[in-house]
Amino acid sequence: MLFCEDSELLERECLGPCLYRFSVRSNNICDNAKPGQFLQIQVDGGLGAFLRRPFSIFDIDRSNGIVDFIFQAKGQGTRLLSKKHVGEHINIIGPLGDGVFSWDGCGNVMIIGGGIGIFPLYLLAKRLPKKHNAFVRLGFRSKDNVVLEDEFREQCHALNIFTDDGTYGLRGSVCRNLDSDLGSDDIDAIFACGPLPMLRSVKEIAARREIPCQVSLEERMGCAIGACMGCAVKFSDTGKPPAYARVCKDGPVFNAADVEF
Repeated sequence: MLFCEDSELLERECLGPCLYRFSVRSNNICDNAKPGQFLQIQVDGGLGAFLRRPFSIFDIDRSNGIVDFIFQAKGQGTRLLSKKHVGEHINIIGPLGDGVFSWDGCGNVMIIGGGIGIFPLYLLAKRLPKKHNAFVRLGFRSKDNVVLEDEFREQCHALNIFTDDGTYGLRGSVCRNLDSDLGSDDIDAIFACGPLPMLRSVKEIAARREIPCQVSLEERMGCAIGACMGCAVKFSDTGKPPAYARVCKDGPVFNAADVEF
């Protein structure tokens, strides 16, 4: 079920340079959202940024009707959104996305996130049944970019932090030693979100290990309801003519084997 409503901004937290966590009230979205879905948000009431912006759902507090999303104030639209004050209302459409994370039949799972791609993975880790063991790997550029470590640690069996420059945690890519670790931890499924090069590597390693892998994709969107085709991605088994899927409507979560990176 889809809702469009003006939601009150309850809390605004700066997590780091140009990185913000917003908490808004929406009982409707709380009651209906699933891990992997996203919100389409009006960032400005005027013509400063006409198109809405998509943001993954980071967390949900159903008992209090609170939805959290995190974003980086990078362009004009997100900079306008970052200037919102507590008590103001934000127009939100959601929850969007028919492709969501599915963990049926899984035991041990590996959750892999890179950069701002870690945000849609938190609700997944939180919603996993307790019988599942979640092994989480999060990658960042440097120590200054590391966020939400404590939050993820509370929701998983084991957590490893990677930084490109080695200033915190393990040095190198989040895919470092992934191939061997997948074998030693007896992983039944992989869930990932992050930069395309990272997802490409995860897909290749998962295929070699014959482990099912689901990826959450991030694309620029115009309508977010599947009409404009602006977020289409090519499927691996394209045939003739090529087959495409819409990230907003068919995703944002796909089986990695289906996507051509």
